[in-house]
Amino acid sequence: MGALVSSGSVVQTLDRARCLVEPALQAAVDRLPAQMRTVAGYHFGWWDAAGAPIRAGAGKAIRPALVVLCAEAVGGAATAAVGAAVAVELVHNFSLLHDDIIDGDATRRHRAAAWTVYGTPAAILAGDSLLTQALRVLAASAPQPGPVVDRLCAALLELVAGESADVAFESRTDVGVDEYLEMAAGKTAALVACACELGALAGGGSPDAAERLRSFGHHLGLAFQMVDDLLGIWGDPQVTGKPVGADLRTRKSSLPVVAALTSETAAGRQFAALYARPEPLTDAQLHTAAQLVEEAGGRTGTEKQAHRQVALALSQLDDATFVPTAVRQLAELSHLVTDRDW
Repeated sequence: MGALVSSGSVVQTLDRARCLVEPALQAAVDRLPAQMRTVAGYHFGWWDAAGAPIRAGAGKAIRPALVVLCAEAVGGAATAAVGAAVAVELVHNFSLLHDDIIDGDATRRHRAAAWTVYGTPAAILAGDSLLTQALRVLAASAPQPGPVVDRLCAALLELVAGESADVAFESRTDVGVDEYLEMAAGKTAALVACACELGALAGGGSPDAAERLRSFGHHLGLAFQMVDDLLGIWGDPQVTGKPVGADLRTRKSSLPVVAALTSETAAGRQFAALYARPEPLTDAQLHTAAQLVEEAGGRTGTEKQAHRQVALALSQLDDATFVPTAVRQLAELSHLVTDRDW
């Protein structure tokens, strides 16, 4: 995985999605109860802790872009997918607010995480409010809300199951690759797959087209999580906004870790002994652990797996009924996932 390489067209794709979706996203947050609105707006980077307007670092808008592009891929209008894109982004940020608390992460997007500013109860409730608003927005945007709301709820159940497994893995050293893939399919891929499916449905796509794009999103989501795993160990804190070796510090069973522990190499065995220690790892031990994971093949193996998942995702776009311009933009966005360093 090298430095982030994003062509101007990819940046334009993300900017277009952000400009299209953010007004409706802000409107949805503005309709929250006052205290929840304050916490959520801070989390999104729209204002500081005191409520003064700012423009802090926000998300990259990858999920909203996927919703919009999948609507366009089936011949629909981008505007038809705004409600679905807002709903997906609200759900994503619900999960981030809760994730930071679960993982004890004190920073998010280079700022103090919301729970450290407003307290854990307020951040939990703000996340809950985003989830509730997501369902309301999606229901209001669809001519037949039942099926699309059901799809989002199914993805949410997968997401929660994946998060639960991720936490449970922190106390285990025997997690296998298949277990990891099942966890990642829920924790990350479920919502990405749902985003693509909802976009296709909002654009008027057929059930077959929606299923192909859902599968595209599933594989892309797995790749996204694998790259997150790499960044969780070797990412630059100045870029990622996370401490060095953050995932090792919390004993995450990320894919590089699982690969190292199951590698049957000398480095893997040394890493297993170090990772099994009950006491917190020192900075020096974290550095050693990262080196051992790399020596055991965890880094290169994960990079190969991520590229394989992107290739599987792209294979789902080989459909003559899809709009070529949107397919090209989806492909560019897919390559951005494995090239990113943020």
